[in-house]
Amino acid sequence: MARMKIAVGLLTFVTIGMIIGALFQLAFLRRLEESSVSGISRWANERDADVLRLGFVQPEVISWSPRIIILHNFLSNEGIKSDVRTSSGMFLNHEERKYPLIKAIEKRISVFSQIPVENGELIQVLRYEKSQFYKPHHDYFSDTFNLKRGGQRIATMLMYLSDNVEGGETYFPMAGDGDCFCGGKLVRGLSVKPVKGDAVLFWSMGLDGHSDVNSIHGGCEVLSGEKWSATKWMRQKATS
Repeated sequence: MARMKIAVGLLTFVTIGMIIGALFQLAFLRRLEESSVSGISRWANERDADVLRLGFVQPEVISWSPRIIILHNFLSNEGIKSDVRTSSGMFLNHEERKYPLIKAIEKRISVFSQIPVENGELIQVLRYEKSQFYKPHHDYFSDTFNLKRGGQRIATMLMYLSDNVEGGETYFPMAGDGDCFCGGKLVRGLSVKPVKGDAVLFWSMGLDGHSDVNSIHGGCEVLSGEKWSATKWMRQKATS
């Protein structure tokens, strides 16, 4: 009985903490929405305003369950350009993570997600060519081995590095209440078209502290062009 009370107490504590965090984030997003209308001037005296692109990033909440936010203009052209590597999939290493540009992007991700920088995994860059796709999946872990370093994945920031792509949408089959296009096909759910500089922030963990099965998502088939993206997964605790 005592153990049950402790477990319930801990769950309640975690839930309240996540709800408070979500409210702080929503207040921050509201301030960003206001700055997008009134311009950067109201942020002119804020330190790091340029790094965070305050006044330029335009948040758009497209789903509450699962929680999904599109951050329009999240990356500038400087943050998008990348000729470091040309492989189909790679992780930035710890040395590359020290580059001023990467540090600025990671700080931006931390502020907009309200998750500490040290809780983030290394950024992964991916290239999808014509006919390539990624089947719907969850970002959270179902095994115990991957939980040892940093705990469970709670959120994902997916950044688009290229446009002029036909298809290649990010697809959430359990989000929304209508139909959408995925790789040229009309399907049930919600999809986000890749637009250069935009980012999609979504949560794999609900406000109750449990993994959100509705956060299942996938990469739709690329019909033409190349889709470049960068992904940052964030954990419950520091990853190093």
